[in-house]
Amino acid sequence: MFPEYRPRRLRRTEAIRALVRETRLSVDDLIYPLFIIEGKNIKEEIKSMPGIFRFSIDRVFSEVKEALELGIKAFLLFGIPAKKDEVGSSAYAKEGIIQRAVKALKDKFPEAVIITDVCMCEYTSHGHCGIIKNGEVDNDLTLEQLARIAVSHARAGADWVAPSDMMDGRVARIREALDEAGFQHVAIMSYAVKYCSSFYGPFREAAESAPQFGDRRSYQMDPANSREAMREALMDVEEGADIIMVKPAMPYLDIIKMLRENLHHPIAAYQVSGEYSMIKAAAKLGFLDEERVVMESLIGIKRAGADLIITYFAKEVAKILQKGG
Repeated sequence: MFPEYRPRRLRRTEAIRALVRETRLSVDDLIYPLFIIEGKNIKEEIKSMPGIFRFSIDRVFSEVKEALELGIKAFLLFGIPAKKDEVGSSAYAKEGIIQRAVKALKDKFPEAVIITDVCMCEYTSHGHCGIIKNGEVDNDLTLEQLARIAVSHARAGADWVAPSDMMDGRVARIREALDEAGFQHVAIMSYAVKYCSSFYGPFREAAESAPQFGDRRSYQMDPANSREAMREALMDVEEGADIIMVKPAMPYLDIIKMLRENLHHPIAAYQVSGEYSMIKAAAKLGFLDEERVVMESLIGIKRAGADLIITYFAKEVAKILQKGG
């Protein structure tokens, strides 16, 4: 005898499946990362990230315009400066690449939500996320640089700043600096739970940010730890973070779910460069249906509890959603 409940009754047609669907993905959930480089008339494809480009400021306008027309409202900017030094001074320069990009984009697209990555690895000659002292990243010296960077981004017009360095206490110092400078309205989306992951490889090519010595295991999280993730997130909430981020997304769905069950803050998840490139490579070889895998992966991230998803597939997903996918 079959039980009275037959699950297939509610799977018979797409219309029925849509009526009872538990998790929904919207274009409003998406944040589109963009790489901005010095120069003019530059749009160069990143070899390890097919379909993703580095743009000069004059060429990024058309990309943002297209994304806005697709319904994408938020953009996360990463800068690649012309010059790097030991202390990453280009990161907070008044006429730095990101400062100019933010101002230009807000002038042209005031409706766009412009988010800036606050870190030093793209700007330092050694490729680490902070000030080096005695061969190690000095946490407390780095905090002052990060605060200076965040204020410079806010002054240029950034809506949110996103510290990705994983220094202890950086959210509190950035919040203090923003408030002192009169930018109480600028939100902090903290990379609260950023693992020392092998999935960042393509990004490091894109942002030219690979460390020149050692690695980042002394400040990014050990992939084996989950309870520590809860401590990191709670600390950032207490320090004033408005949004908590988990990075990467796919290997850490359990972390997203744990945070969702314990926090009331918005949670963002970053589908990182390695996740993007793996799907692209498998699809190119004919191993996977790219469109279906992309949508399934983002639904999985959303189902785990993410409110916002940073993804290089943002435009493709927006187009799929427009046609009812």
